[in-house]
Amino acid sequence: MKTLLIVFHTMTGGAGQMAEAARAGAASETQVNVRLLPASVAAADDVLGADAYVFVTPENLAAMSGVMKDFFDRTYYAALETIAGRPYATLVCAGSDGANAVRQIERICTGWRLKPVCEPIIVCTHAQTPVAILAPKTIVAADLQRCRETGAALAAGLALGIF
Repeated sequence: MKTLLIVFHTMTGGAGQMAEAARAGAASETQVNVRLLPASVAAADDVLGADAYVFVTPENLAAMSGVMKDFFDRTYYAALETIAGRPYATLVCAGSDGANAVRQIERICTGWRLKPVCEPIIVCTHAQTPVAILAPKTIVAADLQRCRETGAALAAGLALGIF
């Protein structure tokens, strides 16, 4: 059975909702094992044991979160040259534009030689004040549906042997 690994970090709930939506979409494919792991606990063995990935992060100071960066730092060299060609997707919960967080993940995945199979999804909350930035987030249904579709697409591709 193929495995889809969804690694996420969330502080105010937005990226967590997006990760859960991707998991729910992927779970509709019964021939794929879906693992949803916080970036703080995901390890190199989790990366090596997966056949595809969804990376979900909030945008913090125009970058991926430090916890997500730590995940990549802890797993990068163990996975280097062993996971090339595997598919991935990126979901970002942003306060402004999220583009730099996407770029950072793309650079890491390029080093791993992963294959992007979906356009990155950036959900912009427009949180710009300290109060708004730290407030719990609620992601709207349409954006959660896009995240579900990403999870479903990766799982279906794995089940059908496309990836």
